[in-house]
Amino acid sequence: MSGKPVLHYANIRGRMEPIRWLLAAAGVEFEERILKTKDDLQKLRTDGFLLFQQVPMVEIDGMKLVQTRAILNYIAGKYNLYGKDLKERALIDMYVEGLADLNELILHHEFKPANEMEKDLANILDKATNRYLPVFEKVLKDHGHDFLVGNKLSKADVHLLENILWLEELKPDVLAKFPLLQSFKARMSNMPNIKKFLQPGSPKKPIVQEKDVPAVLAIFS
Repeated sequence: MSGKPVLHYANIRGRMEPIRWLLAAAGVEFEERILKTKDDLQKLRTDGFLLFQQVPMVEIDGMKLVQTRAILNYIAGKYNLYGKDLKERALIDMYVEGLADLNELILHHEFKPANEMEKDLANILDKATNRYLPVFEKVLKDHGHDFLVGNKLSKADVHLLENILWLEELKPDVLAKFPLLQSFKARMSNMPNIKKFLQPGSPKKPIVQEKDVPAVLAIFS
């Protein structure tokens, strides 16, 4: 093995996408072992690599880590994206947990039945624009710096940008009422490592197309 982290997941965003984002923001190259069938997932289970029988699983530093938040925390700590002290880490965790709640809504959207899509999208946008985005607009205003915590990039910033861009795929003008978040998005998107990740051909995954949903669901069923 090359020494690069190895990511085991299906070829979709899902719960692995925040991990891809964080590694990319840290400038860390990684490899992917794409699960294409249910048998691929079952082999990982049979081989004893999945502590709780679930992916994502990331091989890094001689470990086979599972559970998304544990993986993200390890990467953030390893690559200095987790604040300078306990107080900053508490703020980062608080913001990230809020973003995880928003992300949970978004990532399930592409798998909703067609007759529920419109209602589900309305719910996502309502919560995004009335509950979550106003919080981060206020944090940026009150904090007065380019980043959410301290004056240095953290995993909270990376997760916020990921969710903003995903929301904009669902509704391009979602940031219309949030000028500080618009500026934040522009700044973050131009950071060299992130800019590279946003280019075509990067490991960043697209939204799942309707025609591909059955094959994806079959892997995890």
